[in-house]
Amino acid sequence: MKNYDVAIIGAGAGGLNASFEAINLGKKVVLIDKFKPGGECTWSGCIPSKALIQIAKEVKTAQSFAPISIDSKQIMKKVRALIETAHQGESVDVLNEAGIDYVNGYATFKDANTLHVEGLEIKADKIIIATGSSAAVPPIKGLNHVNYLTNSSIFLQEELPKEIIILGGGAIGVELSQAMQRLGVQVQLVEMEETILYREEQEMACMLQTTLEQEGINFYTSHKAVEVKEDDTGITVVIEQDGNKKTITANAILLASGRKPNVEGLNLEEIGVTYHSRGIEVNEFYETSIPNIYAVGDVVGPYLFSHTGGLQGKQAIQNAFADKKEGINFQHVAWCTFTDPELARTGMTEKQAREQYDNRIQVYTLDYSDLDRAIVDEKTKGKAKVICDEKGLILGASILGERACEMLCELQILKSHNIPFYSLQKAIHPYPGYSELLLMMSHEAYNNQ
Repeated sequence: MKNYDVAIIGAGAGGLNASFEAINLGKKVVLIDKFKPGGECTWSGCIPSKALIQIAKEVKTAQSFAPISIDSKQIMKKVRALIETAHQGESVDVLNEAGIDYVNGYATFKDANTLHVEGLEIKADKIIIATGSSAAVPPIKGLNHVNYLTNSSIFLQEELPKEIIILGGGAIGVELSQAMQRLGVQVQLVEMEETILYREEQEMACMLQTTLEQEGINFYTSHKAVEVKEDDTGITVVIEQDGNKKTITANAILLASGRKPNVEGLNLEEIGVTYHSRGIEVNEFYETSIPNIYAVGDVVGPYLFSHTGGLQGKQAIQNAFADKKEGINFQHVAWCTFTDPELARTGMTEKQAREQYDNRIQVYTLDYSDLDRAIVDEKTKGKAKVICDEKGLILGASILGERACEMLCELQILKSHNIPFYSLQKAIHPYPGYSELLLMMSHEAYNNQ
């Protein structure tokens, strides 16, 4: 038996950040994962998807100058090489050098302080569960008899299919649909809601959908997949809208219609850790129903992002060993869908703000077509919106356009530190830059104070 101050199950963003935070506190740490360190983000999420997106973007740029051939075998090989390069910063050697013991295997609870991992018994004062999430398989007739793809398997393919049906218009489905379409795959996307990315500012989601349609993606919004079949000719999906059915066909199908927490096999029921279909129940300090066991990241939610999981991992470790525990204020959480153009968001949409504040809000918008830099770069598709309260403090913001993610960070700083939006007028912005869009918008806010 090996004894530790803390044992961490899952080497994704939550587990890695928790491990390094524990080392910083001088604790003896063991990190356990069934695969190599990195988790979903490194192997089948953020890293490979952004690699594929960037390659597809470069291909589209090249095609604007001359016809080029696309070799998806070489592209997928390149994506996997980039994954391995990114992984070097979190390899087992790096972990060991930091003082973290790494154990490769499946962990199962024996009791609240003891884990079994591939025949090894590990005892720890504190245990952190950071097992993440995986693609949910919707209850569609025939789907279990089909060789479907998920984000975990798509990047393992030797080459991209000629045609693909994607179920789900969230970030994963939309990002991969654009990347694959640009790389020569004919994409059909099925989404039950009226638009893709339905939780975002609807105007911007519709603008993005129009852009993707112009690139050749076929969307079936307000449609539900009700049956899937596969034979020697490919895959057929029956979709339904208002009682009317139609069939669509392709060589492959990708599931991107939701996530489920990875709780199977941990033996949580036997030791009394409470969980449900959306994940493990925790309090504001990330403690489970067993006081010395904590849970963070996708297996807890509510946000399934690497950056939120990492933050939760650090905070859980601090809470586990500190005299005074603290929670995390997710009022200022931000995220981005990395399409081209990007769609970045922090805080409320305009609809949410009006529901909570009635008309006691100020809304500022500006199109990318009004920005000199966007004009010369020919990146005029896009729009920014900032929603403020009566004092000028930011309630929410959305940016659809070139470099939206980086531009949102400027607003995120203002929002997180309760600095009025109009204060941007006091900061010199270089010309011609994309951030000038925010400066121009804040001028109106400055005049309204």
